Amino acid sequence: MQTVLRILAFIGTLCLTMSYKIEPLPDSYAGLGEGPHWDAARQSLYFVDIEAPALLRYDYKQNKTYRAQIEGEQLAGFVLPIEGKPQEFAVGCGRRVVIVNWDGVAPVAKVERTLFEVQAAFEANRFNDAKTDPRGRLFAGTMRYIGDEFEHRHGELYRWEQGKQLAVVKTDVGISNGLAWDEKNKKFYYIDTTDYEVKSYDYDIETGVASNPKVIYDLRKTSPKDHLLPDGMTIDTDGNIYVATFNGHTIYKLDPRTGKVLLEIKFPTKQITSATFGGPDLDILYVTTAAKFDQPAPAGTTYKVTGLNAKGYPGVNLKI
Repeated sequence: MQTVLRILAFIGTLCLTMSYKIEPLPDSYAGLGEGPHWDAARQSLYFVDIEAPALLRYDYKQNKTYRAQIEGEQLAGFVLPIEGKPQEFAVGCGRRVVIVNWDGVAPVAKVERTLFEVQAAFEANRFNDAKTDPRGRLFAGTMRYIGDEFEHRHGELYRWEQGKQLAVVKTDVGISNGLAWDEKNKKFYYIDTTDYEVKSYDYDIETGVASNPKVIYDLRKTSPKDHLLPDGMTIDTDGNIYVATFNGHTIYKLDPRTGKVLLEIKFPTKQITSATFGGPDLDILYVTTAAKFDQPAPAGTTYKVTGLNAKGYPGVNLKI
């Protein structure tokens, strides 16, 4: 009986660590990489180095990464292309969402104007992760940048849509992070890192309203110091979500309907920040990492993961 149990356990382990290949992207280092966005039209991966602050673009066809410093800024929490304006991007700079002009090649990018600003009373806050929903609405969240984000939950999650008033989706946020939508099943998934959880919401695609939050995965361990820190997130066409762990070397592929872990994708560095699908067939998982707190190389490298037998969705441009 024990032999049978050992065989079953071994089979289970194989299922969680199926064959996949991890490779670094060239010249892709970011001290605090975040916000990967796949632009299908340009066959390019855009992401940020938050504290540099810099925009990066990996060109799939050239297998080359371009990097631009954002002139006059100190932070860049996310980057999202603007629909119909190929050289304009929405970028989270501090507590402002600004429009940046960049041709994707030049070493400097310039801020053109401010789209909106939040939380004037909280100067220690900044925008962190952001994405557009399937209709091109912007969802962007803040966090406390100076001090203890776990103690001072001053962040908020916002929804911005052209022609409408800025809406607060959620208050009492520590570190606003991963976002993903399942349009087929009318679900929105969200991560506040300081909750150690992934939540699902019912989502009205016509209005952009999220309701009825429910915890679908809990990353708490036996003691607070061992808790995994969920960070960025993406979704595949089967409705499974991929959750990056900032301190766990791992992306967890989860079935949000059951809460079961389907696969553990292991990396040679600890701080995994986010992921998105891309490539010509949308079957490559691109993964950003960080090198905070003196993490050794290859921390900060951006990776591609192949052989996952899954596909995702291209990034949606922001409609202005």
